[in-house]
Amino acid sequence: MSLSTFKRDTNKVMRQMKKTKEPVVLTINGKAAVVVQDAEGYQSLLDLKERSETIAVLRQRLASLDGKKGRTADEFFTEFFARNKIPTED
Repeated sequence: MSLSTFKRDTNKVMRQMKKTKEPVVLTINGKAAVVVQDAEGYQSLLDLKERSETIAVLRQRLASLDGKKGRTADEFFTEFFARNKIPTED
C-alpha cells in the first residue's frame, strides 16, 4: 500500500489491521519503506524474539556440556574449596 493511500485512508487501514492482525507494508515510489503494525502484534513479535534468543542460549549451553566444557556445581565447589583451603562441612 502506498504511503499516500495510508495517509488518506488511515482509519480504514487501522480497522483492517485490527481485524486481520496483519501488518501493512507502506511503499514510497513503489518500494517498501515502512511496516505498520498494531501494538498487540508487535508485542507478539517481541515475545517470539525473546523466546528465540533464550532457546539459542540454551542450545549453546547444552552443546558445551556435550563437549564436556562444563562441570557440575558439586565438582566446581569441591575444587574451589580445596584450592582456597576452605573447610567443608561433612
